[in-house]
Amino acid sequence: MARAFADIAFTPAVRAQQSRMGSAEGYGAFLADDAPRADALGPEETDFITARDGFYQATVSGTGWPYVQFRGGPVGFLKVLTPNTVAYADFRGNRQYVSAGNLTDNDRVSMILMDYPNRRRLKLWGRARLIETADEPDIVVSLHDESYRARPERAVVIEIEAFDWNCPQHIPMRLTIDELKPHLSELQNEIQRLMAENQRLKSATSVSIG
Repeated sequence: MARAFADIAFTPAVRAQQSRMGSAEGYGAFLADDAPRADALGPEETDFITARDGFYQATVSGTGWPYVQFRGGPVGFLKVLTPNTVAYADFRGNRQYVSAGNLTDNDRVSMILMDYPNRRRLKLWGRARLIETADEPDIVVSLHDESYRARPERAVVIEIEAFDWNCPQHIPMRLTIDELKPHLSELQNEIQRLMAENQRLKSATSVSIG
């Protein structure tokens, strides 16, 4: 945790709850003037981000309601452009455009990136800028993986203001089909070995009885 995160997340109301629950003193260190700000993505964050095939994104509507949506794509579709900037090609979906509309009113965005097999979670806060394909097609094309058949409508460029790694507590371990394949392959090989051994024993028994 760093000062940049604490500045955004620890509002007076949050600090009041921390005081009530007895955690204010410990978290107060992150608001100290000499606390490291740490608002630039490093190699660990970059590697984690580019290994993801999806994330949860929250925007805020003009009526003040949060809107959380899952964004998915090929591995690495969320790209780190600079230590303070990430971007992705925004693919056509159900055409409700709730997130896009929200961002035209309020550019604040929050993202949660999950690594379920290793129980890791990275949170990002930033301000988003929408770039329509019709306006700057080269930028959208540069963010789009041509092997992915979905059609990008725009680019979303996010200037990072803070990030935070969460503890693994309460994160369930889950595997996608692709993540499960190496483990299944080991089981399938063992099953094949046992079947071959079983057939060999049957043949040996048949010859012995005969």
